[in-house]
Amino acid sequence: MISLLGLAGQSLKNRRATALLSLLTVTIAVVLLLGVEKVRTQAKASFANTLSNTDLIVGARSGPINLLLYSVFRIGNATNNIGWDSYQRLREHSDVNWTIPISLGDSHRGFRVVGTTNDYFAHYQYGQKQPLAFRQGGPFSGLFDTVIGAQVAKELGYKMGDSLIIAHGLADKGFNQHDNLPFTVTGILAPTGTPVDRSVHVSLEAIEAIHVGWESGARLGQGLTQAQAQQRKLQPEQLTAVMVGLNSKIKTFAVQRWVNTYPREPLTAIMPGIALHELWGMMRVGEQALLVISGFVAVAGLLGMLSSLLTSLNERRREMAILRAMGARPLHIILLLVSEAVAITLAGIVFGVLLLYGGLALAQPYILSEFGLFLPLDWPSSYELSLMAGVLVAGFIVGLLPAWRAYRQALADGMTIKV
Repeated sequence: MISLLGLAGQSLKNRRATALLSLLTVTIAVVLLLGVEKVRTQAKASFANTLSNTDLIVGARSGPINLLLYSVFRIGNATNNIGWDSYQRLREHSDVNWTIPISLGDSHRGFRVVGTTNDYFAHYQYGQKQPLAFRQGGPFSGLFDTVIGAQVAKELGYKMGDSLIIAHGLADKGFNQHDNLPFTVTGILAPTGTPVDRSVHVSLEAIEAIHVGWESGARLGQGLTQAQAQQRKLQPEQLTAVMVGLNSKIKTFAVQRWVNTYPREPLTAIMPGIALHELWGMMRVGEQALLVISGFVAVAGLLGMLSSLLTSLNERRREMAILRAMGARPLHIILLLVSEAVAITLAGIVFGVLLLYGGLALAQPYILSEFGLFLPLDWPSSYELSLMAGVLVAGFIVGLLPAWRAYRQALADGMTIKV
């Protein structure tokens, strides 16, 4: 066996160009196969970890997916709002521990503006119950303070003390800007890999102040100055959604039923974990598409190696015949060719893993900052190991075809010079 492996190694060395081409094909296939799998699993994990340790999300009567999208992912708009009195009754419920009120509808240069309170920074959690952290500054202290996400600061180049102007609605045009009341950046959040990174946070009172004189999305009256806004008692009339934390998880269904049957206005309470599971189920087509693509990539790489082996086999017919003439049995020929295929596949897997992790180490900060996706450099999962084992077995099977053809070649056919 040792002499056979040495012979296989010498054979690959003599055909180094063809062997390197096959090795490159398998390496690229492994990189893409494992890379797609890692992106798929981490995208799913990042998706599920957007919100953590929140028991209920309350909004106007609508579907759970729609409520989740606009309240957590800042996608779309609410069908209606929640009255301030309803929010007060919810906050005073005996089973409610904390609440995070949210007011949406405005924007700043393509980023959503979130009206909230300092409870947002105290109770909002993501990932594995990770709280929000400040890279610079802190929560609101003044009426026109703003706390921006890490991505907002990076893309727009904002620093502490900079001023920004909020626009009414999602279109950031000159005619719909609240330019009479600019905000000052007093806090920059650390990156989270969630929609928080792409949000501009202001106080609920500031949201009320900038909309004085506005009606139905248009400026119809004279707005307030900063001095007037500071003197006026500002209180929101409506909210978009409320995140709720309960005293006990056991009370979740009871509070949800209380909200869903609230008599004063139609409300909906959803459990974020269940809604996230339903939303990911709707996106399963994309997940399956990624799996199919990665499978085709692996098959393409192995077929490339098979093509290379078959091509080289026609050039090695004399070599096979000489080995047969020297006493090599058909089994030896089969083992020689199969061992070459397995060696190329194994080397391709090793180089593929090294190339993938090296690329991740270099691209990890860029992927996190640009796409909000964290790809950890952890050990391959059991599923990834099974994928590599599957590639190795497939390489063994691929090597059987040229081995079978070599076995079928007759000694005389190999020794005869054909013109």
